[in-house]
Parts: sequence; C-alpha cells; structure tokens
Amino acid sequence: MEPFKPQLVYIEPRALEYPLGRELKEKFEKMGLEIRETTSHNQVRGIPGDNELQQYRNAKSTLVVGIRKTLKFDTSKPSAEYAIPLATGCMGHCHYCYLQTTLGSKPYIRTYVNLDEIFEQAEKYMEERKPEITRFEAACTSDIVGIDHLTHSLKKTIEYFADKEYGQLRFVTKFHHVDHLLDAKHNGKTRFRFSINSRYVIKHFEPGTSSFDERLEAARKVAGAGYPLGFIVAPIYRHEGWEEGYHELFERLHHSLEGIDLENLTFELIQHRFTKPAKKVIMKRYPKTKLEMDEEKRKYKWGRYGIGKYVYQTDEAKEMETSIRESIHHFFPKAEIQYFT
Repeated sequence: MEPFKPQLVYIEPRALEYPLGRELKEKFEKMGLEIRETTSHNQVRGIPGDNELQQYRNAKSTLVVGIRKTLKFDTSKPSAEYAIPLATGCMGHCHYCYLQTTLGSKPYIRTYVNLDEIFEQAEKYMEERKPEITRFEAACTSDIVGIDHLTHSLKKTIEYFADKEYGQLRFVTKFHHVDHLLDAKHNGKTRFRFSINSRYVIKHFEPGTSSFDERLEAARKVAGAGYPLGFIVAPIYRHEGWEEGYHELFERLHHSLEGIDLENLTFELIQHRFTKPAKKVIMKRYPKTKLEMDEEKRKYKWGRYGIGKYVYQTDEAKEMETSIRESIHHFFPKAEIQYFT
C-alpha cells in the first residue's frame, strides 16, 4: 500500500506563523497539490462531491493544516491518562470505527502545527501527577502513523518524551509506513502498537489500510528498533468460523515474530459494539457493509454521555474472551492481556 497523499489541502493562515506550518505548505506546493485557505480547521467548506457520500469520500483524502486552540487534553481511559492532540481524522475506511460518529460531519484529516504549545501542556499534566507516570495516547481520534511520513509530528513527539522521567507515549496504527520512525530517539518511553484482526474482519471491514502482512513486517522493524511492542485486536467480531480465524491470527503473528525479543509484549482486546447513531451513519456511508448490527442479537449497555451501546450477549462475550486468551497464551505465554467489553 502506498503512503497517504492528500488530494486536497486546506491551511489556516495562522498555521503559517509556525515553522511546521510553513514547512508543510512548501512541501505540498512542491508535490503539486491543490492548496486552499480556511479560516479554521473546524470550518472547512467546499470539499468537492455531487452528494454527501462523494463528499465524505473526498473528505477522507483531504488534509487540513491548522492550530490546536483547545489545549485541555481529553482523558483516554483505560488506555492512558490523556489523549495528546497531534491530529484528528483518518484516511482509512474501517466500517466499524467510532470516528464515524465522533467526527460526524467533519471526517477530513487535521494535523496541528503548534507542537511546542501542545508539549508545554503535556508538561503541565506530568508535573501535576508526578511522581506517578502519566501516559499519553496519540491515536484517540486519528491514525497518526498514516500521515506522519508527511508531518513528522509523531517523530518529534516520540523524541520529546524520550527524556521525560514521568511521561510515556503510546499509539496504535493500521499502517506500515514506519521507516522514518526507526531512528527516532525513544529510550523505551513509547509503546508502538499495531491493530490486527482475523482475515475475515480485515478483508470485509478495513479497506484503505495496510494489509496484515504489511503490518507484521512493520512490527518486526519497530521491535528491532527497540520500541516496546503491543497489539490491539479491535473489534473482536463474531463471524462464521471466528474461533479458528482468531487462533490462526495469533499463529501467524507468532511465526512472523520469530527471533524478535518480545519482552513486555502487550495485547488489548476490545469486543465489537455499536450505538444507534453509529449504525445509522455506517449504513449511510457503507450501504453494502456486511457488518452485523442487529440490536435484537445484542445486549444493551449504558455508555458515556447517556448514549448506550450494543455489545455481545454475556455468554457470547465470555466464550470469545476465553477462546482468544487461550490462543494468545498458547503462542505468547508471557504476554500481558487486557480485555474490554
């Protein structure tokens, strides 16, 4: 899969007051990309398309260069204490993604150039919590690796945290474009995680992302560069042959990582869930999706902000958790596993 190249770029005028903003404008001009001006990264208008679906797809290939004005970081439990806001949006087309509703009518990709101000805010959070370690998640609202070959914001952030006694960075990706990150000074303070899944899920629900084999090749590179390594299996999805599919997943993963030091390897498992608003948006944007979202087959669970979500029935969820834990322990007996419903 080729690295992401935006088809259209918007730039906030104030972004050009920052070195990274000017650097990106010059880079995109040399690439021959169409560049437009926007008053705010939250008010991007004029994305082409004859209808809402075309505009959505064009938005997913649009990059907006802006300033992160709100420097109060969102919490990111249980993955980390805070989400560090380097970017918003993703070029992938994963049918199940919670960003479908989180970003709503703004599915375009945003990158923020005021990194020093973002780092200053991170410093304040670390200072407040010390001597406890404060973990920052860089992929709550984006797949930051997917654009970092253009911006290098993530690389700068990795190197920022390298000498922080009370801070750690983590992120997850479905993209394999990691070569520029391999020589980053990280001092083991950044956990690099890859999102993986069964063949069925990747084939049917993850268009626009790197293949499983590309992700595994990248994982080997990352582990070889000394980064703490982790994997996220999300969503765990109950498809026909799911038990064999997930067992094969960990078997392939085991073979691909032979000869790699897997000390401190982690797995995070998250079962598939959806909300009614998410289902409505997904069906509009991916009308031919095979994603099962039958409320009658699920259990309703209250969620944040009063919006409940539909999860697997208790016995189904327990069966899946047990089966997948057994497969992981078989191939990776020392790995740390966290399971989220």
